[in-house]
Amino acid sequence: MRHYELTFVVDPVLSNEEIQSIRQTYEDLVKKQGCTIVHIEDSGLKQLAYPINKRNSGIYFTIEFSSENGEAIAPIELALRRDERIMRFLTISLDKFGVKYNEDKRNGLIKKVQRLKKKASKSTEKTADKDKGKQAEPQAVEETVDADTDDDNDADGDE
Repeated sequence: MRHYELTFVVDPVLSNEEIQSIRQTYEDLVKKQGCTIVHIEDSGLKQLAYPINKRNSGIYFTIEFSSENGEAIAPIELALRRDERIMRFLTISLDKFGVKYNEDKRNGLIKKVQRLKKKASKSTEKTADKDKGKQAEPQAVEETVDADTDDDNDADGDE
C-alpha cells in the first residue's frame, strides 16, 4: 500500500455550501479511484505567502489516502487542474516517517497547543525572573552609591 497526501486550496470567495461540495467532490473522486481515505483535514482559511489569482487567502483541505499503486493520482490531478475553483494543489507520496508523523498528530502526540503551552510557561518564568531581578538590582545600585559616597568622604577626610 502506498500512502499519499493531497492538499488543495479553494477560492475563499465561494459560499460555504460550494466549498463543502468541492471537498465532497474530491473526497468521492479519491474513493472512486479505488483509494482508501485515511483522514481528511479542513485547515480552514489561511493567508497565502503571495497573491494567487488576486487573492491573499485561501481555504485549505488535506486528504490523506492510501492506494495500491500510483495510477489513481493522474485522474485526480487532472480534475484539480481543470477546476477553476481550486487555486493550488499538491500531491505528495508519504514515506513511513510521514505516515507515522500523521498518525501521531491525529492521536494528539504532536500538537501545536503543547508547544504553545511550553512557550507560555517559559515566558511566565522569564517574567518572574525579571521581576526578581528588578527588585534585586535597585538594592545593588543603592549599595554602590553608598560605597561611592563613603569613598568620597574618606578621600575628603585624608586631605
